[in-house]
Amino acid sequence: MERARRPGRAVVDLLDRFGVIEASRFRATVDLAWPRIVTGFAIMSKRTVDLAIVGWALGSTAVAGLTLANAYWMLGKFVVLGLAGGTITLVSQNYGGGEADRASLVVRQSLVVAVALSVPIAAAFGLGARPLVSLLGSDPTAVGYGAAYLVVVAPGLVFEYCNVISSRTYAGIGDTTTPMAIRAGGAALNVALSALFVFGAGLGVAGAALGTTVSTALVTVAFAWGMTGRSYFGRGASPVPITGSSRVFDRSLVRQLATVSAPLIARRIGQGLVVFPLLAIAATFGPVVVAAVGVGRQVRALLNSFTWGFSIASSTLVGQALGRDDEPIAEAYGWEITQLSVVVYVLVAVVTFAVARPIASVFVEGNDISLATAFVRVAALSVLPLGIDGSVTGALRGAGDTRVPFLATMLGLYVFALPVAWLGTVTALGVLALQAALLVETAVPMVVNVVRFRSNRWKAVSRSYRPSAGD
Repeated sequence: MERARRPGRAVVDLLDRFGVIEASRFRATVDLAWPRIVTGFAIMSKRTVDLAIVGWALGSTAVAGLTLANAYWMLGKFVVLGLAGGTITLVSQNYGGGEADRASLVVRQSLVVAVALSVPIAAAFGLGARPLVSLLGSDPTAVGYGAAYLVVVAPGLVFEYCNVISSRTYAGIGDTTTPMAIRAGGAALNVALSALFVFGAGLGVAGAALGTTVSTALVTVAFAWGMTGRSYFGRGASPVPITGSSRVFDRSLVRQLATVSAPLIARRIGQGLVVFPLLAIAATFGPVVVAAVGVGRQVRALLNSFTWGFSIASSTLVGQALGRDDEPIAEAYGWEITQLSVVVYVLVAVVTFAVARPIASVFVEGNDISLATAFVRVAALSVLPLGIDGSVTGALRGAGDTRVPFLATMLGLYVFALPVAWLGTVTALGVLALQAALLVETAVPMVVNVVRFRSNRWKAVSRSYRPSAGD
């Protein structure tokens, strides 16, 4: 056992010696981050597995169809990710400041809002699946696949909203292991069900969607147990449980939740909406290009799972330090977690770039592999600024400073990435412009948010959200 620990200690000492992250903060970060990283890979693998299974069963055109449908799923999910960002800010600061009851009230409010938002969105996607998918693609076969997938997967959004709020609640109080176990179990079930429904029952794209919906619902059931204060075999009971209290809303907390969450929701919606014109541009080059774009973006989303860990760790540790009015420690966590993410993502980018072709061959076949490989390599390069931005944004979110990350994202997507992609339709750049857009959309927000964190203005913003602000 002692020998097994030596390499780990050597890595920690090396990172400390080179000023990447101090040893005790590394341990606190890793304790929070690794379960979230596993959770991220588990959750993002659901989309990845659906693409791969459908690609094996039905080919590139079906992959293009799922890419179009997934744009709507991700748009819907991005709304709750913004709300969940506000939830973790207020839960971490109140819990860190010893106000567990207020943190619990934040959770109840967030869940009520999540359900109220998710039901109409899921209904709109399910009832309008074909016309919605038709807005993005002109190939009738791809549109048919996409519509069949969206109509079945749409109800799963209601469960996914509850799952995201539950997961962020646990992260806010410093427990990322419990949601990891639940979400990873759900992801494994999703893989098994999707394979069973597609290959065993012959349900095609609808089978992949059904596997996702059923597994997501079961994850909600599992979360409900711990979120109501009950333990899983002696551990995992939420210390900020949902109770039978008649008190659901508190005006000051509602105002704080709205103030913090609104820019995050707007930022996430902006990230989701930009995919639509980007896919429409890709569709002008045919379904093979749409499939390649989908593969590249999905691989990047999977690699971004490391950011799930670093960003949540940054939000939680920065938020809890600020809740204790310890600004120097909050700043140290913000910078050092960002530096650690640089080290990790350089390694991730190098490895992914080197094995891009085998990765692409998982999703497509024949002549389509070369184009998909190019997009996977671009995704590998773009994940470095994406990872840095995620860690810095996590620190800003922990402080409640969410407006600048919103503006930074809009700048990168709509002022830079979208025009660059459009150039491919009017110049000889063609598909190269789509690849350049993947890089630009992550690099610009990274620069803006790093400058914001360096300014230290986020410290002043955080003071209005701390428990001491109400004294």
